[in-house]
Amino acid sequence: MNSGRIELLQKYIEQEPNEPFNYYALANEYMASDAPKALNILLKVLSDFPDYLPTYYQAAQLLTQLEQEEKALEVYEDGIALAKIQGNHKILNELNSAYQNLLFEMD
Repeated sequence: MNSGRIELLQKYIEQEPNEPFNYYALANEYMASDAPKALNILLKVLSDFPDYLPTYYQAAQLLTQLEQEEKALEVYEDGIALAKIQGNHKILNELNSAYQNLLFEMD
């Protein structure tokens, strides 16, 4: 966790509260050191900016890490549906692969 970067991202959020990337980047800063805080930020992005596709993979991965597999599957499914709507085949493939891997691990 880089405290200087966190402060900078928090300033960006204050200046541009409608820019989802700033929240997404802040969550990524917290990933290794404070997973629950990172998850709260990612869930806020999913709620407030549901069209911001990169969040779905990260949120589902973190949910899996925090042993919330059922919720992770839901997030993957929502991301898969959005990737199809947006026509983003690269992220669609990544989400599908991660979703299938999680289903396999849960069996």
